[in-house]
Amino acid sequence: MLPEDLQIRQKRVQNAMRQTGADGCLLMMDVNLYYMTGRVFNGYFYLPTEGEPSFFVKRPNDFTGDKVVWIRKPEQIADFFTSQGWPFPKKLLLETDEITYNECVRLQTVFRSPETGNATTLLRRARMIKTPWEIAQFRLSAKQHALTYSMIPSCFRAGMTDVEFQAEIEKQMRLNGSFGVFHAFGSNMNVFMGSILTGSNAEAPSPYDFALGGGGQTPICPFGANGTVPEDGMAIMVDMVGNYTAYLTDMTRVFAVGKLPEPACRAHRVSIDIQDKIMQTARPGMPCADLYHMAVAEVEKAGLADCFMGTRQQAKFVGHGIGLEINEPPVLTPRSEEELQPGMMLALEPKFVIPGVGAVGIENSFLVTETGLEKITLFEEEIISIY
Repeated sequence: MLPEDLQIRQKRVQNAMRQTGADGCLLMMDVNLYYMTGRVFNGYFYLPTEGEPSFFVKRPNDFTGDKVVWIRKPEQIADFFTSQGWPFPKKLLLETDEITYNECVRLQTVFRSPETGNATTLLRRARMIKTPWEIAQFRLSAKQHALTYSMIPSCFRAGMTDVEFQAEIEKQMRLNGSFGVFHAFGSNMNVFMGSILTGSNAEAPSPYDFALGGGGQTPICPFGANGTVPEDGMAIMVDMVGNYTAYLTDMTRVFAVGKLPEPACRAHRVSIDIQDKIMQTARPGMPCADLYHMAVAEVEKAGLADCFMGTRQQAKFVGHGIGLEINEPPVLTPRSEEELQPGMMLALEPKFVIPGVGAVGIENSFLVTETGLEKITLFEEEIISIY
């Protein structure tokens, strides 16, 4: 990671801190640590609104640098502040949406701060606009993402279950550079590498805040593939994450066993048409809610509202931001107050579920540029026959 890129991010966060009246920000969550420092460690990253950051590190023991202070417990941070004659922040930002209540109270005591603010919201908004280095990382992920998808037909064998099919795809992902785990923001959002939805399993509602659900293999992870054996006329929706760098691309494609019936093919074409219309229309400054309403208008015109973004449970968004987490702001919902800005990275996913067939539609990752949307996940978008 380029040092100058880290400086861009730190200055961006400091500017945001000034607007909140905060004096300091203390981070300990892995995604935020990586964003601010380029690595993950056990400890704390302290960024004052004015001045240089400090690293209070517990592990690993090979962390070096002029600003590194070794600690065993957070109370030693207060000792260091006192020894250096540093002022304690009057308003301290903590990751209050992510750390435990006990950790929050303990850190408030350590820093003796009369006021605490929410660093989670501030960091997620700062991460919403990508730097040139980050955009280059997305492009690398997108390239490997497309390479893996080109191998998917060769992963399929007649008679295998969707779980076996997904395992073969995951193998190719790993061989192509995926590091396996990907991050999602929010509680109870643990999933593994992505989702395969086959046939009627696409109708199963899920507690996860994703576009479509799937029953999964076990109640402890009620999402995705459930052991269905694909049969002739079924759609298989593959939505495996592009985690080939720390920056995640999102791409969905539909594979067919045999030939899908005409209603499914038509709905798939509507999905592509929605994407193309949004690409032609979207510009910086456009409200994200307008993109959602544009998609819904096309869906209603096609008479497909009852199966848009699900059947038994319908998602009320058509896209979302991506980055170090798969679900970053902005979200393309009817209530969104965000506007498109250059440097945002979006996943657009108009999808349909056709009863008795499965899920159809596409998802691609887009960079918001000064002139519109640039698609970065480049792969065949029509339904692909695999048997």
